[in-house]
Amino acid sequence: MDKIRNFCIIAHIDHGKSTIADRMMEITGTVSKREMKSQLLDSMDLEREKGITIKLAPVTMHWKGYTLNLIDTPGHVDFSYEVSRSLQAVETAVLVVDATQGIQAQTLANVYLALEQDLTIIPVINKVDLPAADVEGVSAQIMNLLGCSKDDIIEVSGKTGLNIDKILDRIIETKPVFSSSGLEFLSTSYAGTRAEPPLRGEPVRSVRNIRVKNSNQFYDSENTGLVSPTRALIFDSYFDDYRGVVLYVRIFEGEIDKNSEILMMAAKTKGLALEVGVLTPKMAPKDSLKAGEIGYIVTNLKTTREAKVGDTVTLVKNPAHEALPGYKNVLPFVYAGFFPVSNDQYKDLKEAIEKLALSDSALQFQPENSPVLGFGLRIGFLGLLHMDIIKERLERESGLDLIVTNPSTNYEVLLNTGELIEIKSASDLPDMTEVAEIREPWVKGEIIVPREMIGNVLNLINEKRGHQTNLSYIEERAVIDFEAPMANLLTDFYDQLKSATSGYASFNYELNGYRAEDLVRIDFLVAGERMDALSVMAHRSEAEAIGREVTKKLKEVIPRQNFEVALQAAIGARIIARETIGAYRKDVLVKIHTGDRDRKAKLLEKQKRGKARMKRFGKIDIPPEAFTVMLKRN
Repeated sequence: MDKIRNFCIIAHIDHGKSTIADRMMEITGTVSKREMKSQLLDSMDLEREKGITIKLAPVTMHWKGYTLNLIDTPGHVDFSYEVSRSLQAVETAVLVVDATQGIQAQTLANVYLALEQDLTIIPVINKVDLPAADVEGVSAQIMNLLGCSKDDIIEVSGKTGLNIDKILDRIIETKPVFSSSGLEFLSTSYAGTRAEPPLRGEPVRSVRNIRVKNSNQFYDSENTGLVSPTRALIFDSYFDDYRGVVLYVRIFEGEIDKNSEILMMAAKTKGLALEVGVLTPKMAPKDSLKAGEIGYIVTNLKTTREAKVGDTVTLVKNPAHEALPGYKNVLPFVYAGFFPVSNDQYKDLKEAIEKLALSDSALQFQPENSPVLGFGLRIGFLGLLHMDIIKERLERESGLDLIVTNPSTNYEVLLNTGELIEIKSASDLPDMTEVAEIREPWVKGEIIVPREMIGNVLNLINEKRGHQTNLSYIEERAVIDFEAPMANLLTDFYDQLKSATSGYASFNYELNGYRAEDLVRIDFLVAGERMDALSVMAHRSEAEAIGREVTKKLKEVIPRQNFEVALQAAIGARIIARETIGAYRKDVLVKIHTGDRDRKAKLLEKQKRGKARMKRFGKIDIPPEAFTVMLKRN
């Protein structure tokens, strides 16, 4: 057991985590050159196309007599919950920083997460072979952030494989020593943090040959001592169509054998470990998983709700008395309505989203009905990228044709009766006469930007009703801490930030509670008919500007009809903006070759009456783009 090391790679987006993982697998001989391809651990087509990691991926490698368990993590802020889960299953974090970009927002966020778990941090500068690499400058940033020395930083190139072996050597330098109380560990900490042991938990004997002394204590067959109960943390799970629920676990105490009966302590569900093993990165079955190891368990469970991420797995015949700490529940704060273009596909949509939710613990959904769009689902996400990924997966994997409504956040509404309710869309808002106050979610954000661009960023934050809370510096970069309403950052904030800083800024945020504000619901009417799916919540001071912008956008995407169509924005009964889509004019006089004015007037009057009738009874075909105009607001 003292030859096992568990670690993960953390970094900002596109700093080279997956490429370094590729080189590690090559150097350790985990994957042959014939099987090797770039971003090998990114198994989803979307991950490979977009060049980003979406799901964490564990792999077991062997190096100089040691077993190294690696977890590759995503870098985008929308998937930071995947990072936090990985950190709880390991003892060491390899912090990768791009030599051309330096420390970015997600670099800081991931360092804070690693320090919370008290992990050993190994700093690595990647892409040192590029002409634009500033190794000295980035080294100074890392030393300033972590308090380490220049010698502690490893300079590597994930593309060429330069010094990748030094990272592996550094990981195995943690020296475990046995003591009477279990395992204690002596190690050098490279970032000033306390080094965690590679194995948390007791070194225990096999529980295959145990006999029962009484109902609560289990002893081995030689009666030489108490056998420690098994405890394993589920850090990821997914549903396989052919094998059922597969769990990714870290064994903290004891061991789990193939075909042993297992118990999920939080869900109180029992199952069978049909197969156990490690990932190399393909599934490699073993007879058992022991303390300190990271691997998989193929179960006979039918849904991942029976074995949630963060739950503790123990054995039915020797159950643990106390569960592992687990994870806090991830709550979505971006919501959008998903409707099939044809109502016949509603059942297919529901089945497809239920299947995706089995392997994505952050995904939440509930049925929704719209008078215009029919039956659909309101789905909660962790951000717009998360929403885009789910939309693409539904369209690709299930062949669905979808209409997605404007994304919104959730609001807390305090009624006059004192009851506090939560609404997930503007159309759910009760009558304003019943409402005492409306609270909207605020975020605490962090932007890293070159010093000369601070003014542009502060102006943008003020435009979004936010305010700066702190300003600090890392070498030539400024770190701007700010608070702002979540709703104002949903649509185009990231694009505007990149434009204002010529692409140099990086952005990270987290939820920071709810605050009461002067909020109103803006309704949009098409030909006098209110479209609930278009309704949005906004601050009263921004309502008229939003109404004008959206009606102009709707005018661009809704096709012209044979009659005049009015587009209106309203707060309650008050119209705050209007645009008009002109009617097509059919030339009814084209067949008349004479100059008879009476006959022409008669035909024109008939056409006028027909248009008036169509205006009363005509149905307008609203294209899917109309429901996402808020995403294209600017």
